[in-house]
Amino acid sequence: MLRRLALVRQPSPRLADGIVTHIDRESVDPVLARDQWEAYVGALRANGWDIVQAPAAPDCPDGVFIEDQVLVYGDLAVLCRSGAPERRAEQDGLAGLLTDVGYRVARIEAPGLLDGGDVLKHDGRVWVGDAGSTGRSNRAGVEQVADLLAPLGARVEAVPLSGVLHLKSAVTALPDGRILAGPSLSAVTAEWPGWGTSSRGASRLLAVPEESGAHVVILDADTVLLAASAPQTAEVLTGQGLRVVTVDISEFEKLEGCVTCLSVRLRR
Repeated sequence: MLRRLALVRQPSPRLADGIVTHIDRESVDPVLARDQWEAYVGALRANGWDIVQAPAAPDCPDGVFIEDQVLVYGDLAVLCRSGAPERRAEQDGLAGLLTDVGYRVARIEAPGLLDGGDVLKHDGRVWVGDAGSTGRSNRAGVEQVADLLAPLGARVEAVPLSGVLHLKSAVTALPDGRILAGPSLSAVTAEWPGWGTSSRGASRLLAVPEESGAHVVILDADTVLLAASAPQTAEVLTGQGLRVVTVDISEFEKLEGCVTCLSVRLRR
C-alpha cells in the first residue's frame, strides 16, 4: 500500500515581502497566515496524508510555496530552477530530505528554468507552462523535464503561457482527468490540444466562475481540497459527485498563492 506523504514548509516571518507579479500588493497578516497554514496542514492530515516538514527558510519570503521547488514523478524528484533567482535558496536541505523518503534526485540546470507550479500531471501526461525568458519556466526547462521523465514513460508537452504566474494559476486536474478551468484559461490557450477534447470528442474542460476555483488538490479518488474563496465552484464540484474540503488561504492568495502551492504530494 502506498504511503501518502505531503511535503510542506512553514511560512517565513518575512512572508509579507513575497513576490507579486500579476496582482497589486496587499497587506498580509502573518499571524493569520500562520493560522491558515496550520489549518491547511490539518486538512491534509485529516484526509489521510502524513506530513513531511521541509527545513524552515526564514529568510525566504516565498518559501512556504514549496510546490515551486520540487517536481515528483514516480521515484524521481526534480529540484527546480526558478526564473525568480531570489527563490533558488528555497531548495536548501530538500535534496537530502527527498533522498531520505526514497526518491532519486535530479536538478534542472542552466539555462533551464522551471517552477513546480507550471507543471500539471495526470495519468502519464505532463503539461509544463512555458512563458519564455520573462517567466518562471522556459522551453529549456521543459526539454530537461521531458528528458528526465522519458525513462519513466511520461509524455511531456509545453504549454504557451502568458498573463498568469503559473500554468496551475489557470488550470488543474480533477481526479477523473478533466481539466478544471477558471477565467484565466484564455491566458494559457483554450484550444490547447492536450486538453481541449478527449479522443471521443467530449470536452475535457470543466469551466468554473471563480479564479481560485481553478485550483484543487486531489486528496483521493473522490475528494478535492479547494480554497474557501470559491464557494460557487464548491457547489459545482459537489454536483459532480466529489467531496469538497475547503480551507481559507486568503493571506496566501494575496501573494498569488493557491491550494496547490502549499504542498507537494508524495506517494511512497
